[in-house]
Parts: sequence; C-alpha cells; structure tokens
Amino acid sequence: MDEQNDKSSKSEIAPKSWALNATHSVFDFIWEFAKIVVISLAIVVPIRYFIIQPFYVKGSSMEPNFYDHEYLIIDEISYRFYQPNRGDIVVFKYPKNTSEYFIKRVIGLPGERVVIKDGEVTIHNINHSEGVKLAETYLAKDVKTLGDVDIILTANEYFVLGDNRMASLDSRIFGALNRKYIVGRTLLRGWPISRASFLASQPDYGF
Repeated sequence: MDEQNDKSSKSEIAPKSWALNATHSVFDFIWEFAKIVVISLAIVVPIRYFIIQPFYVKGSSMEPNFYDHEYLIIDEISYRFYQPNRGDIVVFKYPKNTSEYFIKRVIGLPGERVVIKDGEVTIHNINHSEGVKLAETYLAKDVKTLGDVDIILTANEYFVLGDNRMASLDSRIFGALNRKYIVGRTLLRGWPISRASFLASQPDYGF
C-alpha cells in the first residue's frame, strides 16, 4: 500500500515539476531577450540620433553626383571636433523652414568673400586676396554657375551650392548658411548598391 501511495505521489508531483521548469525556461528566455533589446537600444539609439543618421536625396539639385532617392548615411559627430571644409557635402536644415532638410556642397568658408560672375565662382581669402577661381571638376561638363553674387561671410557662415547649378535652391537664393543649421556631412552612399561608396575625400580646388 505504501509503495502504491509513493508511486501515486510521484505521479502527481512530476507534472507539476515539469510545468515549473517550463515556466522558468520561458521567464529565462524573456529575461535574456529583454536584456538583448535594452543593450541593443543603448547602442543603436545614440548612434542613430547623435553619430550617424540616414537620409535620402530628394530632387535633382546635386546631379550628376547624387541622384533622386539615393540613400545616404550622414556623419553627425565629426563637426563636433572640426569645422566643415570646402567641398564637403553637407545636410542642413533649410533656414527658412527648419522642418526641411537640404543637401549641398560647401563652397565658401567663414571670413571668405565669394564672388559669382560670368558663370564662375571666385574665392577671396587671407591667402588669396586677389581671388582664386574654383576648379570644380565634379560638375557636369559645360555647367555654368549662374547668378551675380558678391558676399563676405561672417565667422559662422558658409556658402553652399548644389552641383546641378541650373536646378538648385542654394546660397545664391537664401544667402549664407549659418553653422547652427548644419546637421552633418555625407559619409556613405548606401543605395543603390551599384553606386555604394564612401564619400570622405575632398576635391582639389586648385588652391
């Protein structure tokens, strides 16, 4: 009788033990998954919002170097340590509507005088008081920079232009760009795959 009771007791305990182990396994899985999610967010969120950020090109203002709907990765941290350089492709908030983002090329730097005349861009600075005409080899053949501009940039201002000078809303229209509106510089073209590339090198302007 005792043996039968023992067997009966064991048969009643086993299912409860299995269920308890299964419950622990589920909680362990949930806990491990939660830790992975938290750690991932702790890494990804700061990178996404403070270091790099994805953007896509909208429009034709940067052709033939950037086309509509190309996917770009923007470096947001570099400009915390140094200032934008001539030739950098930057993403910035449109000064007249900061909910919009533009992509243009930095042409004039703080303290410089930028002159656009007869389809050419001339830069005057401390090293070239007489002015140097920019050699913009990245532009499409026979492209002229239309407009009549003569502007001296202040300590926090940049002059930006689109590569497609015939179809670009840039500093020729809205004036000098204040440093505070610049989000970052283009680091990588990720899409389309056939045009994927890093975009860190600067052109030789002939200075």
